[in-house]
Amino acid sequence: MRKVAIKAIKGDEILAQDIISDYDTLLMSAGIVLKKEYVHRLEELGIQYIYVEDAYAAGIEKKDITEMKIKEQCQKEVQETLDKFIYCGNSKLEVLKEVAQDIIVDLLEEPQIMFNVSGVRQKSESAYSHSINVAALSVFIALRMRLKREKVREIAIGSLLHDIGYTFINTEIKEKEYTDFSDKEKKEMQMHVIYGYVAMEKEKWISQTAKDIILHHHEHIDGTGYPMHIDGNKMKIGSKIVAVCDAFDRLIYGVFSPKMKVHEAIEYIIANAGTMFDLSVVKVFNTSIAAYPTGTMVRTNQGEKGIVIRQNKEQPTRPILRILKDSKGMICNDWIVKDLLTELSVFIEDTIEEL
Repeated sequence: MRKVAIKAIKGDEILAQDIISDYDTLLMSAGIVLKKEYVHRLEELGIQYIYVEDAYAAGIEKKDITEMKIKEQCQKEVQETLDKFIYCGNSKLEVLKEVAQDIIVDLLEEPQIMFNVSGVRQKSESAYSHSINVAALSVFIALRMRLKREKVREIAIGSLLHDIGYTFINTEIKEKEYTDFSDKEKKEMQMHVIYGYVAMEKEKWISQTAKDIILHHHEHIDGTGYPMHIDGNKMKIGSKIVAVCDAFDRLIYGVFSPKMKVHEAIEYIIANAGTMFDLSVVKVFNTSIAAYPTGTMVRTNQGEKGIVIRQNKEQPTRPILRILKDSKGMICNDWIVKDLLTELSVFIEDTIEEL
């Protein structure tokens, strides 16, 4: 399967994933043959990208995309738990300890994989998927930093709960575009770390590491973050890890920030290493994330267009491509596979939305 922009749908593609509305209504089922007339309606619903099955993407499966694999296994439980918190209080949140453990087990089973993000998320699932993504990526990095298993577990729980404070923010503010926030509304949004910490402060089942993550995941190494303007000497490793993972996920999905492509978000994180983000965490992050996720369409410096079919764990920016169009724009009837780890004169210039 491959990621396709809605505007690039030509008709007759096969949908690879269910499309769910913001009200959790099934709009289209996986397996349906797409028609061109569906495009305008999907755009009206705010759906920008989908995954399709076709000959170009043969052999690329959901399990190749870490984000999808983790989300499918635990999103329902996380969503139900956080929804219950609104009505029932903290007593329902302890279930997240089991979710955190499941995420750790899943990632331990495949220690050599590279973290692949899908880049496809709908508004209705943004809050839950963001928490899951940040938790999974934080665990991934913590494991690669060889932190003790109990510390990894504490980081997993803290990252699942890191934005719990948004529950207490006025819904009208949260639903605004970030560019429309007044200064007062921006300050109110920043209060989510305080609200979340106060809500969890007396919970004995949550470690101090997890509580620190809730309070400090927007602090910066140079002391310019919030809410307490502490610097890297006072930040704990869990908060440093989640600060990177939270920023990355917000950037690629445009959550209260400008939306970036995956490789652009990685470059942003790297550029701010040592100022906003901890350098040791960023070094591990940079070797852990697929800059061009599996199923992404790309253009090479030689004018070819192709799709990423596999990753090279040694080099996140040099995956294995299936060339779909040659440098003259002609469709390749026979598959041409290029491993950028050995094709040293070829590199990816950018991602593309259509052939």
